[in-house]
Amino acid sequence: MARFHNRKKKVFVKSTVKKQQQQQPNVDHITGNKIPKSFVFSRGKLPGPLRQLQMDLRKLMLPYTALKLKEKKRNNLKDFLNVAGPMGVTHFLILSKTETSPFLRVAKTPQGPTLTFKIHEYSLAVDIAQSQLRPRCPQDLFKNSPLIVLSGFAAGDEHLKLTTTMFKNIFPDIDINTVKLSSCQRIVLLNYNKDTKLIDFRHYSIRLQPVGVSRRIRKFVQNHQVPDLRNLQDVSDFVTRAGYGSESEADEEAATVTLTSDLSRVNRACTKSAVKLQEIGPRMTLQLIKIEGGLCSGEVMFSEYGNGGNKKKPGSQEGNEKEDSENDNKMEDSDENNEVEDNEEDIEESEEDDEED
Repeated sequence: MARFHNRKKKVFVKSTVKKQQQQQPNVDHITGNKIPKSFVFSRGKLPGPLRQLQMDLRKLMLPYTALKLKEKKRNNLKDFLNVAGPMGVTHFLILSKTETSPFLRVAKTPQGPTLTFKIHEYSLAVDIAQSQLRPRCPQDLFKNSPLIVLSGFAAGDEHLKLTTTMFKNIFPDIDINTVKLSSCQRIVLLNYNKDTKLIDFRHYSIRLQPVGVSRRIRKFVQNHQVPDLRNLQDVSDFVTRAGYGSESEADEEAATVTLTSDLSRVNRACTKSAVKLQEIGPRMTLQLIKIEGGLCSGEVMFSEYGNGGNKKKPGSQEGNEKEDSENDNKMEDSDENNEVEDNEEDIEESEEDDEED
C-alpha cells in the first residue's frame, strides 16, 4: 500500500531587507542637506524622438531619479504629486508637444515655482554617439550625479536669478573639501546668450589623461594586455612609434591639473593630467517662455510675450499652448476608453487560457 507523506508546504516570505538597503538616502551624510530627487515624465502624446529624449533626460538625472517610471495616459499631475511626497521627490521635469514646438517644464514640488522652456532644437544621445569617432560611455558613468556649470546668468534680471536657483537645486550639493575626484565623472553645462535669449544645454563626460604618455602606453597599462611586438625589433620601437605623446596631452597649462589622489593605474597622485570633456548628450537649445508661481499654475511671474501679470497677447504661444492642452485632454479621454477595451480583451484572453488549461 502506498504511503502518503503529509509534507507541509513551505511558506515563502519575501525579504524586505534588500529593498531597504537599496533605498536611496534622503539626506547627504556629509553636507547634511536634503538630496534632490526628480521625476521625468510627459503630458499628452509624444512622438518617438521626444520619447527617446525623455529617456535621455532620465539617464542624465541619475542616480536620484526614477529611470523606469511607468506612467499611464490616465494619470494626472496630482497622481505624480501624491507619489512624490513619500519618495522624497523634489522636482518634476515635464515634456509636452504642441502643434508648433515641444516644451520642457521644470517644476519644484509641491508648491512651485514652474519654469516653462520652449525647445528650439535638440539632439539625442544616440545621434551624438554616432557622430563621434570613439564614443565613450563607461558602465559606472551614471553612478554619481553630474556637476553643473552655469554661464552667462550673471545679469540682474529676476527671471534669470530664479532660473539659476532652480537648476542649482536640481542636483545635489558637493563639498569641495570632502568630495572624491572619482565621483566627478559628468558635467552639465548651461550657457545663456543674452543677445538671442537662448540657453545651450550640454551634457559631457569628464575624462583625465596623463600628460606625456602616448596612447599605446596608456592602453597597455589600462587593458593589461600583452602588446604585439612581432614586427618590432626592440621594445623602444613600441614606445617611440606613432609620435610619442602626440595623442594624449592637451599642451595647455589651463587644461592640466595636478591630482591629489590616485584615480586609476594611469592617473596617479602628484602627477599632471589633462582634463578632457566628451559630449554624451542629450543636447538642447532652450528659451525661457514663462515662470509660474505654483506647480504648473498660479501667478505668472514672468512671460516672454508680455510683462503684465496674466495678460496674454492675442494669438500668442501661450494661447496655442492652452488649445493644445485641451486637445491633449480629449486625447487622454479617448485613450482611457481604449485602455478599458484593451483590459477587457486581456481578461477574455486570460479566461480562454484558463479554460484550455
